[in-house]
Amino acid sequence: MGKIIAVANQKGGVGKTTTAVNVAASIAAMEHRTLLIDFDPQANGSSGVGVDVKSVAGSAYEVLIGEKTAPEVILPTEMEFLHLLPSHINLVGAEIEMIDVVDRERILRKALAEVRNSFDFIIIDCPPSLGLLTLNSLTAADSVIIPVQAEYFALEGLGQLLNTIKLVRQHLNPDLEIEGVALTMFDTRLRLANQVATEVRRYFGDKVFQTIVQRNVRLSEAPSFGKPVIMYDAASTGSRNYIGLAREIIANNVAYLQTANNQN
Repeated sequence: MGKIIAVANQKGGVGKTTTAVNVAASIAAMEHRTLLIDFDPQANGSSGVGVDVKSVAGSAYEVLIGEKTAPEVILPTEMEFLHLLPSHINLVGAEIEMIDVVDRERILRKALAEVRNSFDFIIIDCPPSLGLLTLNSLTAADSVIIPVQAEYFALEGLGQLLNTIKLVRQHLNPDLEIEGVALTMFDTRLRLANQVATEVRRYFGDKVFQTIVQRNVRLSEAPSFGKPVIMYDAASTGSRNYIGLAREIIANNVAYLQTANNQN
């Protein structure tokens, strides 16, 4: 049964989609069966692994409104062990369409039940908001990765996200854990970046991943070529950073994977 990890931060520009795409791709590169779910209507996660959402026959939108099942819309990617459940611009209106649906916060959780055993890891790229789509993601997830940019105001808005996680635990998903906090966009030239890293570690303690994702040109270029950075330039700093982050995630879940494999 695959470990479901949501990547969430309602604050834009923190490297959320970059982290979701490249963590998923790096885990897949280590030959773990991985599903990336693009739950952001902007669909940057889908294009980031080379999928044009205008040409797909189905997406997360159809799954949410009950027109298609998850297995019907999951697509292969250029990487053997990486699959994608694509997004679509129609997701923008999905929250309104779901408003009268009974148990609407659990739609994604139920939809993923029939594919969990097909993957080792399922990574969800949440939208940059705390609406119904993100609630569905957190309700479906076993844990959440919080990307935090190593810049001024890094912790701004995190209280709201942590409060949402607390409410989800209380009412929808009591087993939801924080997988870890990922420091992103780290500029080694700036003293401020080190100060922010220290502040984040003081706030979150051992929940902060040891691996820090540095600012990197190749990492920024990769999405425009429709590739995760490991496929665009495997030797780049960005690729090595995300491989390191993926290794930490896998190491933290060895017991989970062993138990899941024994149950399959």
